[in-house]
Amino acid sequence: MITKSKFSPRWWLRNPHLQTIVASKLSRGPSADTNSERLELEDGDFLDINWSKKTSGPWVCIFHGLAGSIESAYVKAAFKTLENAGMRPVFMHWRSCSGEPNRLARSYHSGATDDIHRLIQLVKTRFPDSPVYAIAYSLGANALLKYLGEEHSHCQLSGAVCVCPPLVLHVGAHKLNTGLTRIYQRHLITAMRAHHEAKRMRYPDLNLPVATTELDNFWKFDNELTAPLHGFKDVHDYYKKNSSRQFLPKIAVPTHIIYALDDPFFTEAVLPAENELSAQTTLELSEHGGHVGFIGNADGKDWLSNRICQILTRLQASQ
Repeated sequence: MITKSKFSPRWWLRNPHLQTIVASKLSRGPSADTNSERLELEDGDFLDINWSKKTSGPWVCIFHGLAGSIESAYVKAAFKTLENAGMRPVFMHWRSCSGEPNRLARSYHSGATDDIHRLIQLVKTRFPDSPVYAIAYSLGANALLKYLGEEHSHCQLSGAVCVCPPLVLHVGAHKLNTGLTRIYQRHLITAMRAHHEAKRMRYPDLNLPVATTELDNFWKFDNELTAPLHGFKDVHDYYKKNSSRQFLPKIAVPTHIIYALDDPFFTEAVLPAENELSAQTTLELSEHGGHVGFIGNADGKDWLSNRICQILTRLQASQ
């Protein structure tokens, strides 16, 4: 099902770049007060996880976007809103995003569903009687949608909300390499190169290739680093296998996608037709909102986090 969003920003925040940039710079409150845990993995690596200190309520797994962390504005906002609504958020840093390089040559990418599976299994094992939901943003949203499609009817989640997923990776890579949007690409590529170089210097025995300044766009970075380090033939193989749009028909748990038509990271070419969505999937389209923005709603509230909470609350009530 495709629906029209009720998000409506104030007139001076209708520009998608303002939505995107202002939202990313807002602190949206203090850092979340959590219990941190380092989960040691069977492959010799680790995941850094932050658990809500609340003692009751359903669990909500949070998966961040590219170069995000527990300090990302949208994560802090989600933690606060979910806890106030009686839910327990649990946040997973993608490998190398917690402030310490991971130990393996691999890191994370747009289709890294193995680590999503690990967190969900961990929560279900420790809290078998609690329903578990998930929310994800941007790159994390693409990976979560892919996971939902892969798991199909075996998925242990009770529902999911995905915000601004790329859906078709090569379209996003092309858009970010054109015009004004190259500013976002430069910022993200710089962060990714820094993460890679920090790991290369810390673990010289991995013999990682150098993330040179010539890797200045996603096509180059993903072809030279992301694809080979994660077992893909090249950038085209990586984009083809990990674009989440192809997994949408197989989703079997209630899933809500929030997307802005003016998102500067993508074009409307990524959007699926209604017949590509499973019966359990809703695509909510907004005229405005930018990329993980959705700020300046007419009522002055944090629209995005409140909308996510509203969706999850309704799901709980219906189950």
